[in-house]
Amino acid sequence: MCDSMVQRPVLPRNTALGCMLLIWLMAAAGCPEREPFTPPDPFYLYATYPVGKNPTSVTSADFNQDGLTDLIVTNIGNDSLSILFGNGDGSFKEQQQLRVSVGPRALALDDYNGDGRTDIAVACAGSDQVVLFLGLASGRFSEGQRYPVQRTPVSIAVGDVNNDRTPDLAVALRNDKIVVLLGNGDGTFATGPRYEYGDTPTSIALADLTQDGKLDLLVTNGGPMSNAVTVWAGNGDGSFRDPVDYRTGKRPLGVSFADFNNDRKTDLLVINGERDSFAVFLGNGNGTFQNGKESGADAGPVHGIAGDFDGDRMADVAIVNIQSSNLSLLFGRGDGTFKYPPKHYRVSSGPFAVTSLSLKSNATEPPGLAVVSNGAGSVSIFLHQGTHAIAPRPAS
Repeated sequence: MCDSMVQRPVLPRNTALGCMLLIWLMAAAGCPEREPFTPPDPFYLYATYPVGKNPTSVTSADFNQDGLTDLIVTNIGNDSLSILFGNGDGSFKEQQQLRVSVGPRALALDDYNGDGRTDIAVACAGSDQVVLFLGLASGRFSEGQRYPVQRTPVSIAVGDVNNDRTPDLAVALRNDKIVVLLGNGDGTFATGPRYEYGDTPTSIALADLTQDGKLDLLVTNGGPMSNAVTVWAGNGDGSFRDPVDYRTGKRPLGVSFADFNNDRKTDLLVINGERDSFAVFLGNGNGTFQNGKESGADAGPVHGIAGDFDGDRMADVAIVNIQSSNLSLLFGRGDGTFKYPPKHYRVSSGPFAVTSLSLKSNATEPPGLAVVSNGAGSVSIFLHQGTHAIAPRPAS
């Protein structure tokens, strides 16, 4: 019980009142006071690069197959993708913009036509389409087909949902629907099942939660009628069984995976946009989860990922907070709870998404982080302190 008290539940916005309440609870429970925790400082801001207008997502890959990690960013404000080719030392060349349909919100990367190159599937919220771009030599792309998905796609995930060894797509639509697109293996897709459930989907993900070799579907529903993360067990043929809801905090915006308690079972990380919190759901190993443990974040969390950022073999969390304009690291205890206070890093205005980053595609160095800022139209590169520091090269 003492650990859960010290874990720091979500406190009232009046911080002083919240601290007094926390101290009283600890005393009432007979918990001894802990030594103050000084968070590690694993990263440093290496460089910041301009991208397009109002970026909403960032992902890393090796697009030109030179063994160096590149970045791709969706820019919803000027209907483009920004591709930044890496130099292998944490610096990147000047962005190359790729025009897309209206309102690119999110993307999913895979080899959709089986030619060994990375392709792009873009969820375009403004045109109600999923747009394909097929990879060519030297990191160039040609536009493929466009698939209407009524309406307002906001999130997209890739995986083989029908076990035919070709990548498929699952798309979350703002009008409470999920659409599955089944890959043909040649860069084209057939329309698969469509589901209507929940209230205002905000993110979608695929993983084998039941450990049966079939991908399962997860959706965060951020509308006031839901405030839940929904699990759909996969049948292995592209369809899914009846959904199961797990209540979380207000307005959940994203879901991702990690093993937070080192039991080799998949757990869930859910970012809650209101009341400045996130939740961890510990997995039972059969596709079901324990009730979520809610923890405090900084002001306006919008996106988060898990990783071992301090090298202690326990999962930590990195969260970008749009209102406080910072990146927060929360260090895990190995039981699904976290140490406080977090480590905060200032970033440019309006941080909106974060991804892990290695300098080379086959690298073993500690991961860095890339953060896109919606207000500033930029991507910031944070390198691990263990990475050899080199003066950033100018974009060229």
